[in-house]
Amino acid sequence: MTDLASLTATETAALVTRREVSARQVAEASLARIEARNPALNAIVQRMDAEALAAADAVDERLRRGEDAGPLAGVPVTIKVIADQAGHATTNGLRSQKDLIATEDNPVVAALRRAGAVIVGRTNTPAFSLRWFTRNGLHGATKNPLDAALTPGGSSGGAGAAVAAGMGAIAHGTDIAGSIRYPAYACGVHGLRPSLGRVAAFNPSGGDRLIGAQLMAVSGPLARSIPDLRLALQAMAAPDPRDAWYQPMPLQGPPAPRRVALVEAPDGMAVAAPVRAALQAAAETLRAAGYRVEPVQTPPWAEAMALQLRLWMAEFRHSNLAGLRAEDDPDANFVYAQMTRHCPEIDLHGLMDTLKSRARLTRLWRGFLADWPLVLCPVSGELAFPDQLDVASEAGFDRVLAAQMPLIATPFMGLPGLTVTTGRHGGAPVGVQLVADQFREDLLLAAGEVLAPSPIPAV
Repeated sequence: MTDLASLTATETAALVTRREVSARQVAEASLARIEARNPALNAIVQRMDAEALAAADAVDERLRRGEDAGPLAGVPVTIKVIADQAGHATTNGLRSQKDLIATEDNPVVAALRRAGAVIVGRTNTPAFSLRWFTRNGLHGATKNPLDAALTPGGSSGGAGAAVAAGMGAIAHGTDIAGSIRYPAYACGVHGLRPSLGRVAAFNPSGGDRLIGAQLMAVSGPLARSIPDLRLALQAMAAPDPRDAWYQPMPLQGPPAPRRVALVEAPDGMAVAAPVRAALQAAAETLRAAGYRVEPVQTPPWAEAMALQLRLWMAEFRHSNLAGLRAEDDPDANFVYAQMTRHCPEIDLHGLMDTLKSRARLTRLWRGFLADWPLVLCPVSGELAFPDQLDVASEAGFDRVLAAQMPLIATPFMGLPGLTVTTGRHGGAPVGVQLVADQFREDLLLAAGEVLAPSPIPAV
């Protein structure tokens, strides 16, 4: 008999829509998988079994009446605890927010519900969603289902672990500096950071965010197949007037030259041999599929990374410093101290100069992407880190930060990015990142499907 929890979202939606299996059967299989796998992983930190079964029954009833149940009919999904979901705490990994119960859904949650998705649980994040590792004083630590000695990534580490273990076919994540793309990389799945303005987002429980988060933070999907990312994006990219940055852009853009800029070491950064090998293999696969792939000099990465971190930290000091002290999370305290070492406080003039530089860098990058519509580059300069490396020492933190430049730089310009897992090196997953111009997720997904034509089995 088919293990329903191991199906892709695309397979599940097709079977449920044809009424070959019921949404309830799928939900029960997913909840059973959660029961079996989650205790060792701690990926899902808020279970919602009764709500999930009720949502599945509602999908089945719509289909029984001959109605359209949506493109994600009966598909089990998870939501990161950073996003408002009516009736549940928007904790963001904080003890101080354990009772912050949302009264309405974030737009991305509402969009997934309308698409017929069945939300089976809420996933873990580090305190303040501040790290590429996942541990906090409220929910505890999440483990990587491939290897507990490796980080599951962060900040959407619970999302990455959940989807890799088959506890949902699609996981919702958020990304301001790699928080979708890195957990996908570390857990051996795929993750899509959409363009600024593609997926509407707003947390009524927290109110409006400052300008840096408005410009750089996005919601997007993690999944075990590229078609599932495409399906998830279709559902997530629904209009919602609560997001002032939302743009109703088509999901399929005009034809573009099949040219790929190969960047093995952005701005000369250190890149481990297995990562370079994965990039070279991906380049050959794309060439065999008819893409022109060449080493090309791109606009700056290091400058974009430095400015992104400067803006991020300026906003953290403005909005979260009192909360950091009240929460007193040891990991967050250490990371903040290290970030302060790298990003001294700036004044109003520094803030204005940072935003001015963003316009220049965005213009440079978008001009480059007009000629080279895809960039093939590392996700990280290293394979997945040993868990908690960033808080082990100053040297550990600096090693992590230096390796993450390809994740940190591109959100500063609002660009979309895709992590594609392409294999393993020893016991660790390995993959590559693709970057495109704004609203060209279609180009990312088309190339991603060339690199990863088959679904990744759940572990």
